[in-house]
Amino acid sequence: MVLPANMVPAEFPDPPVPPKDAATVVLVRDTAAGLEAFLIRRVVGMAFAGGMTVFPGGGVDRRDADADVAWTGPDAAWWASRFSCTEPLARALVCAAVRETFEESGVLLAGPDADSVVSDTRPYATARQALVDRAFSLAQFLADAGLVLRADLIRPWANWVTPEEEPRRYDTKFFVAALPDGQRADGATSEADHVEWRRPADAIAMWQAGERGLLPPTWMTLSDLGELATVADAMAAERVIERVMPKVIRDGSTLRPVLPGDPDYPRAAAHLDPRAGDTLEPR
Repeated sequence: MVLPANMVPAEFPDPPVPPKDAATVVLVRDTAAGLEAFLIRRVVGMAFAGGMTVFPGGGVDRRDADADVAWTGPDAAWWASRFSCTEPLARALVCAAVRETFEESGVLLAGPDADSVVSDTRPYATARQALVDRAFSLAQFLADAGLVLRADLIRPWANWVTPEEEPRRYDTKFFVAALPDGQRADGATSEADHVEWRRPADAIAMWQAGERGLLPPTWMTLSDLGELATVADAMAAERVIERVMPKVIRDGSTLRPVLPGDPDYPRAAAHLDPRAGDTLEPR
């Protein structure tokens, strides 16, 4: 795996920028060809990961921590234990996951009660745009619509942190969720110029062929999903959530992300290690 040259700034922040909390949701569905994941390609020119293919997600809004959100399923304490964070942050992350999924894909992980889920989200199109515009909070939307957040429809998957070299950093909790019956994921978001459902192996093959850009968290998530046969397998997976922060190292004239466990990881701490190549000087 290599990084586009423009992914690394000319000057590194010193000290590193503190990462903002964020949530990403991997939507999956079963097909005759196997499990597929929903992917969006971010608009070229966006400040973070422009042109890259990712899963729906975004930063936590302060109102996502609203304790008035109607909620059913695992409580904040359960999520806090899985993500090793405080209960208020865990609650905000789950709410951000549901909100961002609705905003970016039109999929709404909520229902009239604890035993049902919305089957057609078109009546909520105006509310969806209002959430994007931050006209009101997720709690207000759910209350006005008579819906409850279905925390039992998502599962914890991973925790990735943007490398310290980046000027925009996120501490992102990854979730996995099954596409609810009757709903469809769309591309009606200003942040994406293309959306698609892909089998994980096919998405990785397109990246290898240079047809898609993938960041390490997306690539690794697709790789893990590729080992599973069905949505039920993904939802039942018992994941050990560890905080993972890629680092960057020069490999000749190429920028290469390295992960914990890679022999180069210890010597790629918070800068481009000059020992990794002699054709470019560290900046």
